[in-house]
Amino acid sequence: MSLLPLEDIPGPLPASTAGPDATPTTSAPVPLPFRLPSAARLATKVLTLLPLLLIAVWAAVDWRAMYAGTARLAAADPWWLLAAFFFTCLGWGTAALVRQGAVPERLPTGLLIASQFAAGAANHALPASIGAHAVTLRFLQGRGIPLARATASLALYSLVRPIAKTIVLLAFLITFPEMLSFGQLVPRGWSLVLAFGGLGAALGTAAVLLTFVRPLRRPALRCVRTALTDVRQLHTMPSRILALWGGAAAAPVLQATVIFSVGASLGMPLSWAQVVLAFLAASTAVGAVPAPGGIGPVDAATVFTMVAFGAPMDLATASVIGYRVLTVWVPLLPGALMLSALVHRKVL
Repeated sequence: MSLLPLEDIPGPLPASTAGPDATPTTSAPVPLPFRLPSAARLATKVLTLLPLLLIAVWAAVDWRAMYAGTARLAAADPWWLLAAFFFTCLGWGTAALVRQGAVPERLPTGLLIASQFAAGAANHALPASIGAHAVTLRFLQGRGIPLARATASLALYSLVRPIAKTIVLLAFLITFPEMLSFGQLVPRGWSLVLAFGGLGAALGTAAVLLTFVRPLRRPALRCVRTALTDVRQLHTMPSRILALWGGAAAAPVLQATVIFSVGASLGMPLSWAQVVLAFLAASTAVGAVPAPGGIGPVDAATVFTMVAFGAPMDLATASVIGYRVLTVWVPLLPGALMLSALVHRKVL
């Protein structure tokens, strides 16, 4: 009998002790094959740096407007500018409120507001709110909402906002009928032809695509059915009704209040109701033009409408430029950094 404590050996015997004929083997490390970065990892890095690149390009193209608005705001009343910045911050909360009202599920409040703050940076880089919708779509999918229902919520959001804006505009016209000069503000001639022509072309293109492109028809019909189901469900929930319609109605009023606050800091002689009505009329008339964040057409129409109400051209122009500085340029870099952080943390 052996006196060696074989029962205390922690593992199997080495190969050298298996027998006299055993050949010793050495385990050499196997080299791992070289692998390129995955497409998802590469896309994440690109999306992280893309917002900063867009900011640099935009600053190089539109530097005159940024410089002029900043120089004029330097001589403005700081307390009115602080009020304008406060209403700008409320606008991000309102956007998050409308997004929450468009889905039945409860979304995390902090991440929802952060996503809408980041969506603002993307919205000002791509036309027709494509950037904001893309960010929100990724956020909703990250919260476990299926693609069809997330897309339906975006469609509901896009439909409710112009309807609510039109309702608010009509309410202002009924409340203040003496302030609107229809002869100067109603479009005529080629403006009406272009407006109705663009609307007819958009509807005709959509009808042709749905009729002749069969792969597009099925997901479009599925999205419509999902949207109708969600609309019926959402309108049985009072909290979602209030968030959806109340937020959509408050959003343009807050935007106009930012313009009024900037104008008041510069001494513009228009009342709050006049500025709100001017912005509502301008954004309703040309808001469908696919410009990034509505910049350009909405700005020109807002200046024209405020001048029609009696504001000096230079003050109206400076007020709109200051509004863009506060709502676009000031939050653009933080919003892009927030977008990069959310992409890096896989929230989007």
